Amino acid sequence: MTTALPATPVTAADLPALQRRTSAVLILSQILGGLGVPVGIALAPVLATEVSGSEALSGLAPTASVAGTALLSLPLAALMASRGRRPGLVLAYLVGAAGALLVVTATMVGSFPLLLLGMAGFGAGSSANLQARFAAADLAAPDRRGRAISTVIWATTIGSVLGPNIAAPAGRVFRDTSVPETAGPFAWAAAIFLLTGLLVAVLLRPDPLLTARALAPQETGPEHRSLRAGIAAVRASPMARLALVTVAVSHTTMVSIMVMTPVHLGHHGAGLQLVGLVISGHIAGMYAFSPVMGRLTDRVGRPAVIGLAAGLLCCAALLAGTSGGGHGRTAAGLFVLGLGWSAGLVAGSALLTDSVPQAARAAVQGLSDLTMNTAAGVGGAVAGVVVSRFGYGWLNAAAACLLLPMASLALRRAADRPAAVAGKGLPGRRD
Repeated sequence: MTTALPATPVTAADLPALQRRTSAVLILSQILGGLGVPVGIALAPVLATEVSGSEALSGLAPTASVAGTALLSLPLAALMASRGRRPGLVLAYLVGAAGALLVVTATMVGSFPLLLLGMAGFGAGSSANLQARFAAADLAAPDRRGRAISTVIWATTIGSVLGPNIAAPAGRVFRDTSVPETAGPFAWAAAIFLLTGLLVAVLLRPDPLLTARALAPQETGPEHRSLRAGIAAVRASPMARLALVTVAVSHTTMVSIMVMTPVHLGHHGAGLQLVGLVISGHIAGMYAFSPVMGRLTDRVGRPAVIGLAAGLLCCAALLAGTSGGGHGRTAAGLFVLGLGWSAGLVAGSALLTDSVPQAARAAVQGLSDLTMNTAAGVGGAVAGVVVSRFGYGWLNAAAACLLLPMASLALRRAADRPAAVAGKGLPGRRD
């Protein structure tokens, strides 16, 4: 199958202005998409309990969303590899909107299986938000990829903070209608996803991935769209393996500790307001400081920032795991946990893009999102078992142990390739 080409030829002289325009569109899409995604995080367990009638099943709804995000990563990557970023992102937002409407329907008819199916589709909104960071890197110069990725991640801050606060007013709009008030925010999310998809379809032109290929024809070969092709590309590059491990371990460590922190705080007498403040600080650490991580990634090198991520995540596990009833120490640990996640995601994503040929990037990026979301889903499920049997401190100790392979690989690659700074001297690059 032949790869689509951009409709209008773009020259190297047009690149800076085009990169700024692409970044602006992606930032706006992240802000809008970010308004919809947190709704599922906040309300999915509540709806699952209402529809199923069992609190024991409440965790299945967010798990279905994470599973949907993971499973959709590869088909979306295959579509992007053949047709470009725009069709893939638009499809993801459309599937997310359809999933949100299914959730509303399931709540109205009282169908728990339909609710889970809807939550799986809703996860496509997260897939789109994750893939946007790679779209930001398509046209960025190698020494600015970290900043390009981090700027798009930073934009998620706005939606992530506003989204949960809009949920209650969005629900009240449906008061005295056949739509349950708790399902109303999902109708809001569907509208937001449709609007975001329309924005991307109209404004993300020319397509950044297709344009990058047209500007570097020497890097473009036969398309690599399958899971097997993505795995082969990662296996061929030591730096790509480090990047994949970094993204997966950083995300799994963050999710495993974060999902059980409200339970830990509740066991020590914290109210909902305090839990909300701790999680808000955690989200601020994840997104608000990502531009700092992007600049560090470009200036001191990807492996060095990956090492920083491992150190921050380990420090976070130490703070949170030894906090006991100290709410301030727990809050500090969650904030540092967000910083470590940010460093790992930005540096890992930039290194992954650097380390594989152009033709394989979309497939490898899809594999990355599949791996990180699958690992985090498993980690989140296991975290509950660990806390119930051994306690929150042991969960943090286990999470810290996950960081050992990542830290070891980062130290080895930094020693082997001291020139691997700002995208230079990385295996798999074909400049």
